Amino acid sequence: MTGWKVKAALLLGVAGVVGLGAAYGTAELLMRQSANLAGPASLSDPALLERGRYLARAGDCVACHTGPGGKDFAGGLAMETPMGTLYSTNITPDPETGIGKYSYGDFVAAVQHGVARGGKPLLPAMPFPSYAVVSQPDMQAMYAYFRTEVPAVHRQNTASTIPWPLNLRWPLAYWTAAFARQTTFEPTIGQNDSWNRGAYLIEGLAHCGACHTPRGIGMQETALSDRDGKAFLSGAIIDGWVAKSLRGEMGAGLGRWGAADIAKFLKTGRTDSTAAFGGMADVIHNSTQYLTDADLTSIAVYLKSLPAADTSPYRVGDADLTYDELRSGNYRAPGAAIYVESCATCHRFDGDGYKETFPALAQNPVVLSPQTESLIHITLEGARMPQTYGAAARFAMPGFARLGDQEIADVLSFIRASWGNGAPPVTAKQVAQMRASTTTPSTGTPK
Repeated sequence: MTGWKVKAALLLGVAGVVGLGAAYGTAELLMRQSANLAGPASLSDPALLERGRYLARAGDCVACHTGPGGKDFAGGLAMETPMGTLYSTNITPDPETGIGKYSYGDFVAAVQHGVARGGKPLLPAMPFPSYAVVSQPDMQAMYAYFRTEVPAVHRQNTASTIPWPLNLRWPLAYWTAAFARQTTFEPTIGQNDSWNRGAYLIEGLAHCGACHTPRGIGMQETALSDRDGKAFLSGAIIDGWVAKSLRGEMGAGLGRWGAADIAKFLKTGRTDSTAAFGGMADVIHNSTQYLTDADLTSIAVYLKSLPAADTSPYRVGDADLTYDELRSGNYRAPGAAIYVESCATCHRFDGDGYKETFPALAQNPVVLSPQTESLIHITLEGARMPQTYGAAARFAMPGFARLGDQEIADVLSFIRASWGNGAPPVTAKQVAQMRASTTTPSTGTPK
């Protein structure tokens, strides 16, 4: 072995020993602190169990901890990362493969501090930096629910495909020290109870920042609350979709939404002018539709208080003759004929769609966004609205992957330039890149 290789091996070994000690020293400290916490007085109190069920829905635990076709909370959902694939774990009360042997202290250490029973650090795909602010009464209710109400499922956890040395857990001690928080939620003085309730839910169980906040060099959320700066909830790209800004931007954010629009969207998956798709449709289906009207209003009140992160002027394009030209049969603009053939039946010549059925394209934040990933993604693959108690019909948009890259670029550019939208054009290269990332080359089917 050459000299530099020997030195590298020694450095790696020393770092491993130091890091391992740091990781498990931190884990042991957090476990000792958690072990001193008092668990629920009873695991069978009906009110406590119902509260735990509600909170588990608020946290959307079922979404990540349920694999395709699997039992609820039994794990097995594949999560793609730049380093490989990891799989969610079994959190049913099975004593051998789940959390059946977890004490309340073990539960708190895992959920809020990222340390599994036995001291093994958890990967931060588990949003424990957000869950750290959840109150102990709420943690007790969830513990009772998962230990008592959730059926036990015997299912071994699936090993990740992340290769050595990237799969080593000891560096997570440094990650947790640098990026996670170990604090409780503190209400903001000067804000009313509804605002503080919204902040508590969004920063904590709802963990909205996990998708809607940009990630840093360590794949950490660059802000965990609005107190950390305007990066919080300012939008991000996740799984080929744009998780839009939830702040006050007039174009791509919530600046033109009223609080009632936000609450309705979270309850039903649609408003008069837009609809949920992609991962947000799953969030609404599994989680937010079950929240009380009071909690939805609190979330809306909090979100409407967040100023825009991007303060560049909101530009609306000039009034145009798109409607008149399409009605008269003038399809000379690139993409116009494709729009009439494939889009106008649902979205209409005026781009206004149909309320709560087919979204408007005129002044739609997805259409106006400078980030085109969601717009291209939904055009290629299509989407289906979530089914909720407040809106049972699951209207769907078909995918148009049969169209060529230039054809899709043309029709999307036409949409982004019509009805006063005034957004930059889409390129065939952007479409090709999204097509390659969302389909299997050998079959052309969605990944």
